[in-house]
Amino acid sequence: MQITFQGNPLTLEGSQLETGQNFPDFIATKNDLSKLTLKDTKGTRIFLTVPSLDTPVCDMEINMFNKRASEIPGVELYTISADLPFAQARWCGAAAVKEVITASDYNERSFGKATGTFIKELAILTRAVFVVDASDKIVHIEYLKEITEQPDFDAVITAAKNA
Repeated sequence: MQITFQGNPLTLEGSQLETGQNFPDFIATKNDLSKLTLKDTKGTRIFLTVPSLDTPVCDMEINMFNKRASEIPGVELYTISADLPFAQARWCGAAAVKEVITASDYNERSFGKATGTFIKELAILTRAVFVVDASDKIVHIEYLKEITEQPDFDAVITAAKNA
């Protein structure tokens, strides 16, 4: 898949996922520097990948999902970026984000490569959304072709409700 950043083409590394596949295992780093893997998550989950929490587009996206979390009770929301865990914790505190769990792919780069979201040229993640059901099956995927665009919030919420 070809993605762009402000119209400039970029290269994604890793395998692109498809609906119906099992979500791959990964290793990410939580804000307390402990590890997060797929086995540490449960139930219906939304995994958001963003380039950096400290950008206006990513800030808006995560705040929108934080606000809309009440529409999908019991669904775990995760945001994965290459931001350092300390920066993620600072951003969550400043933005008063309580419903979205952040984790970093800065160290292992495992999440980005397992989900086909790692941008080779920038060493960050592209914008994508994965809705995963309780049996680890992917029920909804959206890879954004232009990383400055927002995902379809309503489609993600609907997929999570129906998972």
